[in-house]
Amino acid sequence: MSGVEIGLHGVAKTFEGSMEAVAPMDLKLGAGCVTALLGPTGCGKSTLLRMIGGVETPTGGAIELQPKPRIGFCFQEPRLLPWRNVLRNVGLPLELDGRSSEVCRREAQRRLDMVGLGDASELLPAALSGGMRMRAAVARSLVADPDLLLLDEPFGSLDEVTRFRLDEEVAELVRKRGITVVLVTHSISEAVFLADEVVVLSPRPARIVERYEIPFGDRVASLRGTEAFARLQAEIYDCLRGGMMEDAP
Repeated sequence: MSGVEIGLHGVAKTFEGSMEAVAPMDLKLGAGCVTALLGPTGCGKSTLLRMIGGVETPTGGAIELQPKPRIGFCFQEPRLLPWRNVLRNVGLPLELDGRSSEVCRREAQRRLDMVGLGDASELLPAALSGGMRMRAAVARSLVADPDLLLLDEPFGSLDEVTRFRLDEEVAELVRKRGITVVLVTHSISEAVFLADEVVVLSPRPARIVERYEIPFGDRVASLRGTEAFARLQAEIYDCLRGGMMEDAP
């Protein structure tokens, strides 16, 4: 896989009632790169992500995806069907696409093995921990071999240790497979750890405040303890805080 290139050209979103969520925005994201959208609550990050994924329609501008991608979407909650076992939950996108039951089982099991849940395939979601349910959701988002993966704060409700571990697993998976990733997060640490670039957004309507290229290579657990990691976190925090203060009444 070589990922997909994303171009936003004057993209804007205003909801009914004249609530402007995203101001006209130009943004180019490289194929195979991980980009984190970072900003305050309610600033329009998720709206921007949904427009990239085709779930929301821009009210202005255009979004260009080259080549036309297969998209995987992982939401803030796992959204697993409680009456289906883990294997059938993960295989659901293929089932809805009309693939055979044999293909659904084989590909779902392969993705479960990939995220370390190969031995949990017959369990119902209620038998899984929060971290395991999120692993299953990640596996489901990967089952159709996407070249664009959209992550909407998928680990925000987890404890910090579990969140860090899943960040490490996702970082390894997506870089190994060359997938283009756009991640929405409120966590500066998560953004710096996972992304090749962090885009800092203003309070609503979302505007680009700053863009940071992340200079780190392999994303291993020890990276979080380095001086360079801490320094970059602090720099982005100052930028984020400054953008919020400028927009304060």
